[in-house]
Amino acid sequence: MAHTVSNALKLCEVAGAKVPVFPGCATPLVRAAEDAAYVHGRDGFGDTGYTPAERAAEAEHAALAMLRLSHERSGELTFVMLGPLTNLALALRLDPTLPQRVKRLVIMGGAVTGVGNTSVAAEFNIAFDPEAAHIVFSQWPCFDLVDWEAVLAHPLAHSEVERWLRADSAAAWLRADSAAARFYDAISRQTRQWSRPQHGENWHSADPLAIAVAVAADGVLDVQPRPVVIELDGQLTRGATIVDWHRRSGLADNANIVRRYDQARFEAMLEAALAEST
Repeated sequence: MAHTVSNALKLCEVAGAKVPVFPGCATPLVRAAEDAAYVHGRDGFGDTGYTPAERAAEAEHAALAMLRLSHERSGELTFVMLGPLTNLALALRLDPTLPQRVKRLVIMGGAVTGVGNTSVAAEFNIAFDPEAAHIVFSQWPCFDLVDWEAVLAHPLAHSEVERWLRADSAAAWLRADSAAARFYDAISRQTRQWSRPQHGENWHSADPLAIAVAVAADGVLDVQPRPVVIELDGQLTRGATIVDWHRRSGLADNANIVRRYDQARFEAMLEAALAEST
């Protein structure tokens, strides 16, 4: 958790975002899980050795902050979950009425037809804490799901990403030198290099797609509502997102599964974000 909090603080500093950072749970709810250091580095930022942010995190726990803010800004907040669902699950256990006060929930996680990236059938964010995901998926009435397979369907050419990170980008006129591009180039280099043997000339970046869905929902071109549950006990399928595609279970649709987003718009948003300067 120390790395996660430090990374969040540094991202806010680089982006010029004056928003609070609340530390959350240091471990999954029930079982220990392996991290993804082999992809993202031991610190999650490619082991770049960046200078820590100047400010510190808040003292309030993330789960408690979610509950407090949901009361203070009832009906206004969109929650975008880019990692394991541990803190949101804890908040739900503390107060099951939380969904009534949140305008929208977007989850990046899952593999809706079993094309996992952590195990045979599971995606990392869900597989890291399946019990937490089970709590959220079973108690949140309706949410938007941007799964790993949606990410695979929206590849980014390495050559394009590298162009965005250089000064000759089409959006470079927005700034003389982008601190965001320099920083992102450094912290993503390890995962981009790891990706080439796996995916060839395409790179897949999950969190930006979920953010695009959250901030520009009109870019979604195909969404399929379905009941989705989390497998907890399967020997090969623990952490799998099980989709009732034919609605045989009788369960209500709880997930709006995003299958396709406007690719040109997605790439334009990424390029513009990297061109921002602080």
